[in-house]
Amino acid sequence: MSKGDTQFALVLHPLLSRREVKAAKLRAVRKKRESFVRLGRYAMGPDDLWQQSLVFLSSTTPAQCCQAIFLLAAGGVLAVAVMPRDARTLLVNYGARKAQTSPADAPAKNVSDRGRLLSLIDMITSWTQVPHSWFGAFYVVSLACSVFWLAQYLGDGAVLRFIASRQAAAQQPSATSGQVVLGWLMMFLQGARRVFEHLTIIKPSKSTMWVVHWLLGLLFYLSISVSVWVEGSDDAQSLMKMGVAVPTFLFAWVNQYRCHKHLAGLKKYSLPEGGMFDHYICPHYTCECLLYLSMAIATAPRGVWCNRTLMCALIFVAVNLGVTASGTRKWYAEKFGIGPVANRWNMIPLVF
Repeated sequence: MSKGDTQFALVLHPLLSRREVKAAKLRAVRKKRESFVRLGRYAMGPDDLWQQSLVFLSSTTPAQCCQAIFLLAAGGVLAVAVMPRDARTLLVNYGARKAQTSPADAPAKNVSDRGRLLSLIDMITSWTQVPHSWFGAFYVVSLACSVFWLAQYLGDGAVLRFIASRQAAAQQPSATSGQVVLGWLMMFLQGARRVFEHLTIIKPSKSTMWVVHWLLGLLFYLSISVSVWVEGSDDAQSLMKMGVAVPTFLFAWVNQYRCHKHLAGLKKYSLPEGGMFDHYICPHYTCECLLYLSMAIATAPRGVWCNRTLMCALIFVAVNLGVTASGTRKWYAEKFGIGPVANRWNMIPLVF
């Protein structure tokens, strides 16, 4: 067995031995071989399709599961973004944009004008609102997950052992101890800072959001806590990657805090100015994207410059926050005029 095939076991030592990695690989190969034999013997009926689906799911790696979650979530956000305006307003707007929705954007209240589907969406979203302050749960969950995975790593945990063996069986490049620790530390610092911000500088708000937004956020942070260590690198480029990733992370980490502190000090529903806000509508979203980009670089597999799982997470973050930034720009333009925001990028310089 090659060095690359056994690297994950060495990283998580003594969680996995070479023998355990080899056994996991043999089980995966045996399952695939048995599925191909069954396919060659007879035509597939409904039961066979179900069995093959189970075989496919059983052969899916933890990294692929995380990638699927991020990409499906991003697709869902894009689907909502292209819906008719009335439906999109009900599903997407929250916080200041929900509280200050203009009459032109507000969905019509007359049932005959709205149609049954829109009325149903309105009813469902009205009944399933949660306080916007529940955003704080995201960062508590993120921090708790970081502590949990650290405890699993130090205590020979069964959950970490199971995920590691599933990933090792895929015969894909895996992680060195240095990059596992770096990815974990980045996520821990981000979660800790966001908890600190929520407790000290974020002002209480009476606004609400749709519970699906909240559940999607929880799913994201649960998945990202695995994604930061489930892939990695074992090549000579790792130091170069860290040399790019660490300064990028620190820049984004510090400036996102500055942006959040600046926003918390503004008069309610006023236009932020100064610093990065002179160039971006939502610079804190720019920093969020940079944070996950730096993590993707820091934990990239050998031979490539980005961790695929975290790049999928970045796609979701960029799509989700991009839709929100676009709505924020529109709201600023309606409230303060086009002039003050005309020369600002929404989130990504030279692109969006």
